[in-house]
Amino acid sequence: MSMASLSAPPPLAQAVLCDRYAAPSERTVDAVRTRIAHALAEAEPAADRQAWAARFLWAQRHGFIAGGRIAAHAGSRTGTMINCFVQPLGPGLTRGDPAGAESGGNGAWAPCVYDALSQAAQTLHLGGGVGIDYSALAPRGTAPRDAQGAAPGPVATLHLFEGLSTYLAGFGRRGGAQMAVLRCDHPDISAFITAKAAGGLQHVNLAVTVTDAFMVALRADRSIDLVHDRAPLMQAPHGAGGPRRSPAGGWIHAQVQASAVWRTLVHQAHARGDPGVLFIDRINADNNLGYCERIEATNPCGEQPLPAHGACCLGSIDLPQLVRRPFEPGAWVDIRRLRQLVPVAVRMLDNVLDLTAWPLPEQQAQALSTRRVGLGFTGLSDMLAMLGLHYADPLARSVAANLARHLRDAAYEASIDLARERGAFARLDAEGLLRPNTAASRLPAALRDRIRREGLRNSHLLCVAPAGSISLAFADNTSSGIEPPLAWGSSLSQRWAPAGVRPEEPVADRAWRLHQMLRGLHTAFPPTLTTALGVSPEAHLEMVAAVAPYIDGSIAKTINLAPDCSTEHIDALLRRAWHLGLKGLTVFRTPAATV
Repeated sequence: MSMASLSAPPPLAQAVLCDRYAAPSERTVDAVRTRIAHALAEAEPAADRQAWAARFLWAQRHGFIAGGRIAAHAGSRTGTMINCFVQPLGPGLTRGDPAGAESGGNGAWAPCVYDALSQAAQTLHLGGGVGIDYSALAPRGTAPRDAQGAAPGPVATLHLFEGLSTYLAGFGRRGGAQMAVLRCDHPDISAFITAKAAGGLQHVNLAVTVTDAFMVALRADRSIDLVHDRAPLMQAPHGAGGPRRSPAGGWIHAQVQASAVWRTLVHQAHARGDPGVLFIDRINADNNLGYCERIEATNPCGEQPLPAHGACCLGSIDLPQLVRRPFEPGAWVDIRRLRQLVPVAVRMLDNVLDLTAWPLPEQQAQALSTRRVGLGFTGLSDMLAMLGLHYADPLARSVAANLARHLRDAAYEASIDLARERGAFARLDAEGLLRPNTAASRLPAALRDRIRREGLRNSHLLCVAPAGSISLAFADNTSSGIEPPLAWGSSLSQRWAPAGVRPEEPVADRAWRLHQMLRGLHTAFPPTLTTALGVSPEAHLEMVAAVAPYIDGSIAKTINLAPDCSTEHIDALLRRAWHLGLKGLTVFRTPAATV
């Protein structure tokens, strides 16, 4: 490998750029950035568009990376610029009789599910990923006494929705990622947890929404009620007079030990990395809009908890671009440049909401009433290495937390300024937004006072997405999101490789290539360049816990574990995540052949 090849982006970066993001006439990153800049400037007054387009292009050249759907579809009405969606699946969706829907008869199940299937198809077709909470569906085999047949249940319905992504993938398109969510107290929870054991469901991530009550029962080794609105036909536990009502509402189908459900979840996470967990009470307590909405699911990667028909557009700050004098004793992060980038990035994301094609009018109405955006970062691990810090070092966590604080404060300040210019989001209740324990309540007092006086343009401003392919295509293969890289040099395959591209391409991480350029091709490998498996699982959790207080959405996080990691260790990690106040977590045990 020559110095010239070290300075050039990996060949796979160009292939991914052209395949996923570039228009047919575009061959360079700058060409894509220019299109994005001019497209998003269309939301500005006509007299100001050229000036804003220049600022938008400057921001992208100096560290802002628009989300993948923005990069692919800016300037076009053929696809959405929104990455994240959550849609309802339950009585509120059906066009039929609401009473019939709530009674759960098969006549209600079909329109409810078919409407949701149609909506998911429209969303996936335009390029958005979809999260769906299946908890409203009746348990398998239940039905009113006068119904024909019985409910198929969440797992059978899940396979129906999986077919949408499989169908799209068959045309060589993005398969359309999905997140399937089920409550920990649904009567079909065990079948849901083990749904991938029989194979299939390649396009769907699974997550169990775990309540605080469940975790308390788990810690005390107590039983939990499995509850649903649909009354079971079988005898309910401890009742001689038919099904028993739950004090919290609904009908009790069974009682099980919390530890039995948890054990099944842990074993499946150990075997195949699914399901993940969503700590739903923490998510809702932290939600700025908890005064007017309830969250039951997230987008497919978990970085955006969203209400029914909720959506979020994404962007990331390329952190390695902010490092000055990398790999030198005096290396530092240019916070001034970060604070210059953030207001432009927030404005660009806010413009997306007014310019994008929306798969569904319900999504547009929800988005424009709250104006959620998700600005985050990528390349954290590379940035820390350039600063001479190991990912697991307590000082690294302090640096990451300080950077996240500056990102948050700059984003909220920018949104307040936008509210003065354009108006606050429609559903703003400043006192509700700032009530105790919300993400906004942790803002500095000066910003909280400004929100009360001047308003806020966007209900949410921050999340940390995986940012995998955009970090390869637009950031020279920097480490993705909050994660350390899996390897500093490897061969990667492109799932939808264009004609003439080899199935696998060699690719080296940006920080490692930069270190070689600065220190020579045969330099010793520095200890700060760690991989995901070079960091203890506990240190991974501590990094997320350090950053999370400054993120009003969430953080996409998967802990990669060694092949010999035990189920007991995974059990402890998931419990520890709840104790740390995290919103969710996924683990993945690395196959032995890849280590």
